[in-house]
Amino acid sequence: MEKPRIIWANVIFFVVSTLLALVAVPLWGVFHGFSAGQWIAFAVLFCFCNLSITAGYHRLWSHKTYQAHPALRWLFALGGALAIENSVVHWASDHRIHHRHVDNDEVDPYSAGRGFWYSHMGWMMREYQAERYNDYANVRDLFKDPVVDFQHRHYMKLVWGLNLGLTIALGLMMGDVIGTVLLAGFLRIFVTHHTTFFINSLAHIWGRNSFSNKHSAKDNGLLALLTFGEGYHNFHHTFENDYRNGIRWFDYDPTKWLIKAASKLGLAQGLRKTPDELIVKARLTRQLEEAKEQAQAQGLCFAELHRHYDETLATAQHYFQLRKRWLQMKKAKLKRSVEALELRKQIEEMGEKLRHLQLHWQQLRTQIA
Repeated sequence: MEKPRIIWANVIFFVVSTLLALVAVPLWGVFHGFSAGQWIAFAVLFCFCNLSITAGYHRLWSHKTYQAHPALRWLFALGGALAIENSVVHWASDHRIHHRHVDNDEVDPYSAGRGFWYSHMGWMMREYQAERYNDYANVRDLFKDPVVDFQHRHYMKLVWGLNLGLTIALGLMMGDVIGTVLLAGFLRIFVTHHTTFFINSLAHIWGRNSFSNKHSAKDNGLLALLTFGEGYHNFHHTFENDYRNGIRWFDYDPTKWLIKAASKLGLAQGLRKTPDELIVKARLTRQLEEAKEQAQAQGLCFAELHRHYDETLATAQHYFQLRKRWLQMKKAKLKRSVEALELRKQIEEMGEKLRHLQLHWQQLRTQIA
């Protein structure tokens, strides 16, 4: 079967930008050096680009996990153009297809089943998706957003204007145009690209299936450090409409923190969260599947696992129902009523029971492992 035609514009761009980032930047650093201001410009623009992709392109427009104020949408649209990862429309169209047909090598634009290189950047080197390159039927809703529509129509102008105009202007301010363009321009583009590309490649190869084994996406805390929180990818593919990727308070997810902070400032609203009971059920079910596999491999009986799983899940569901009732009473300003005080007591008792059950559940899994 003949391979699709090479997209020479993409190949040349990646080769040139990589050589400038990995060869020209170190050489300039050795012979001329970089100022603290240039490194700050690199770091600020890098964070701006990546957060525009994760909080804007990904969680806002592709999955609609929250609504954003126009000012925030403009920032993300400009940051996305600065990142040079295509327009919001094109990026979101590819990503929605990826989620709908994940791991289908024939349909998923960057299927991990075709290997690391393909899912990381090989899919952009040839016309693998030529027949639907300008088919935006699955993102027609995004054209209703004037910010998205404007960015899509003027994407290349924004790319050139921001990447050259902004970095040259910064260079003039710092008295070193070439060094600033190399560092805050080409090195920043290189690092931005590969850290976001890791979400399509490494995040589907390296890590744990914490919530589901029905797709290749993995949870990896180390990868989250490189991708502004996108490394908790198994959770994301299991619950794609949640504005969070890292759901625990200590999970490194600056994109989640940015969205939450924006909501406190009135710049975001309608933040969507997966109900706790669904998350607990998914995690317990996946842990049961793993424990059963281990028990079978060792020839052990797993009836006790099933019994304890059923009891833990039922207790968790009851606990979250009680909490939901408490929040309703609190909202209705009835938290000091006799009924509310009794409810709080039940929640504490059920929570304590759930903690004991979860501890025993972990002990059972440890014994089998």
